[in-house]
Amino acid sequence: MLDLGKKMAASLHAGLTIHLFGNLGAGKTTLTRGILHGFGYHHVVKSPTYNLVEIYKISRLYLYHFDFYRFNNYFEWEEAGFRDYFNSDSICVVEWPEKAGDLLPKADLQLFFSILETGRSIEIRAGTETGKQCLIQWKNQEKM
Repeated sequence: MLDLGKKMAASLHAGLTIHLFGNLGAGKTTLTRGILHGFGYHHVVKSPTYNLVEIYKISRLYLYHFDFYRFNNYFEWEEAGFRDYFNSDSICVVEWPEKAGDLLPKADLQLFFSILETGRSIEIRAGTETGKQCLIQWKNQEKM
């Protein structure tokens, strides 16, 4: 997960919203840690389960790492005041986005994690044209 996140970071840019789906322990926070390491962030990266959001500033980029596991209804997202975090100057990575219903901005990228006997499996889908361009760029980098 760390290596995948590091590789993905090269294709990511401000303005993206990324939704992470998967059971507890599937690797969502570890992938986010890898993305942050790929951006050159080498401090502690912790799960935002109890704080709901962890904020990372990397140069002029803000990466907001959300975890909505503890939400009991969709409107807790609205009440928390997170809407302004989703903007053209930031990347928002959201664990458990389904807990906020359709109140979240549309995901540019959706990652679906599965736990296998021998490791993990991730299916990546683009939800917007911007997400498609990220995937194309990432695939082109992988060929090099």
